[in-house]
Amino acid sequence: MMRTTTLALALAVGALVVASAQQTPPAPTSPAGAGGLNRGPAIPQGPAPRLPNGKVDFGGVWQGGGPVGDIRMGLAKGETIPIRPEWQAIMDKRMSKEDPEANCLPTGVPRRDPYPWRILQTDTHTSFLFEGNIHSYRQIFMNGKHPDDPDPTWYGHSIGRWEGDTLVVDTVGFNDRTWFDFIGHPHSDKLHTIERYTRTNLGTMTIETTVEDPVVYTRPFKITFTARLRPGEELMEYICNENNNWVGNITGPAKDF
Repeated sequence: MMRTTTLALALAVGALVVASAQQTPPAPTSPAGAGGLNRGPAIPQGPAPRLPNGKVDFGGVWQGGGPVGDIRMGLAKGETIPIRPEWQAIMDKRMSKEDPEANCLPTGVPRRDPYPWRILQTDTHTSFLFEGNIHSYRQIFMNGKHPDDPDPTWYGHSIGRWEGDTLVVDTVGFNDRTWFDFIGHPHSDKLHTIERYTRTNLGTMTIETTVEDPVVYTRPFKITFTARLRPGEELMEYICNENNNWVGNITGPAKDF
């Protein structure tokens, strides 16, 4: 059966998240914007599973784990986004209809859409498969290194390593076309992210992302979100481009979306 959640509904939910974020101070490490993270069955309990090689097994279908409405909701208490004034001015002029994710383009990093996503692991690659938008995917090279001059892409070039039970993903080589959230926080093609994935138990994973972009932000900053395991779920067919015309009719500023 087709998943009943449509892009239009997802965007409406995102609007409510943003409106709430503008009225209520963010929590220290909030799972808000995680696409239904706090709805559905109870979080599975128990220890994090392991692969035959002893590494933590991140495999499964997850939901949440990144900003949807407002990236500021993942900041620690008292922290702010150190955006440069000229880029704040660019952000303030952005319109909701210009949001790449709302127009069926990839979310980039660290943003996630409000739909489930799957992790697949091998000794050489860790892959993310996304249900939403264009059924896009992201691959992390576990035994690789960054090219000297990577071609700019939506998800960048990612290499992974282990620090104990935490998977650390280092990514460069982004294009500058994605937004960090619905309200339009920008980045340049100099963006560099370091994500730390920790499966704290069977049903919960924390994702801590350090964002470094000297063009747009005056210093690196860190956000933390939580993803939940969705046992028994599978990724389903989702055709985003059928909703393009609806999105294209939105004319309000991104901050009012």
